[in-house]
Amino acid sequence: MNPEVIKCLIIGSGPAGYTAAIYASRANLNPVLYEGIQPGGQLTTTTEIDNFPGYPKGVTGPEMMEQLKEQAQRFGTDVRFGIATKADLSKRPFKVIIDDETEIFAETLIISTGATAKYLGMESEETFRGQGVSACATCDGFFYRGKDVAVVGGGDTACEEASYLAGLCNKVYMIVRRDVLRASKAMQDRVMNTPNIEILWNYNTKEIVGTPIGGVNGAILVHKDGSEKRIDVHGFFLAIGHHPNSELFREWIETNEEGYILTEGKSSRTNVPGVFAAGDVQDPHYRQAVTAAGSGCMAAIDAERFLSDNK
Repeated sequence: MNPEVIKCLIIGSGPAGYTAAIYASRANLNPVLYEGIQPGGQLTTTTEIDNFPGYPKGVTGPEMMEQLKEQAQRFGTDVRFGIATKADLSKRPFKVIIDDETEIFAETLIISTGATAKYLGMESEETFRGQGVSACATCDGFFYRGKDVAVVGGGDTACEEASYLAGLCNKVYMIVRRDVLRASKAMQDRVMNTPNIEILWNYNTKEIVGTPIGGVNGAILVHKDGSEKRIDVHGFFLAIGHHPNSELFREWIETNEEGYILTEGKSSRTNVPGVFAAGDVQDPHYRQAVTAAGSGCMAAIDAERFLSDNK
């Protein structure tokens, strides 16, 4: 049996992957999209989305992802369930193996595998994820206007998240496990000079507490001296980094030190001609559904132009 050879293979099914599929389908690239380990991506774990254009009354993450999937399928995208487990990008057509058994050969490849937020590993994080626990202040901070919240972390991201939340919330606690911030001097100064940010030095989180209906209402912290402290908060934000899901491709694709795929200029092009990256796997800065969708559009257009130039 001859292996399957397709024009455009898309790996990943968040806003970037589905948008790439919509544009690739409309360009007659007959794309095949593999949904990956989390069909729909990170947004399927989000309850309400109020900041995506076109949804004046908001929408749930799973609902929006299902609508994007249906739109991609309406234009002819072949959406398949499966996980890319091996790849060989040394030559075109590129070889990708799905679920360790199915070989796919693709003239162009769009990588939209996303990034996974780092969590502390507590059971209570999972219990209250989407009910007060979040890894994105820009996404969810709006829901905590006028309330007290906590941010875990001491780097630039944590300081940025705390500063953003300080403009919305009554009080922001920064939970820092050391006695110094790792953030740049400018970010440290911003945090230190924001009146409603309080830094809790030398603390780790023991447990997030709340109720099944009301969600998070506090957190139990442990100081390095062993003493415990409870803070009353309604939002608990993780800002300890993200892990880009790029391991499968790093043998061929250039990344930065954190593993985010590097793209050329304002394009989706990687260092391998015919391979494009979109969404959070190449975006360490914004990590928003709308920017991911935009980069998916770019990747599909770049793929179509690449194929036109390399007939």
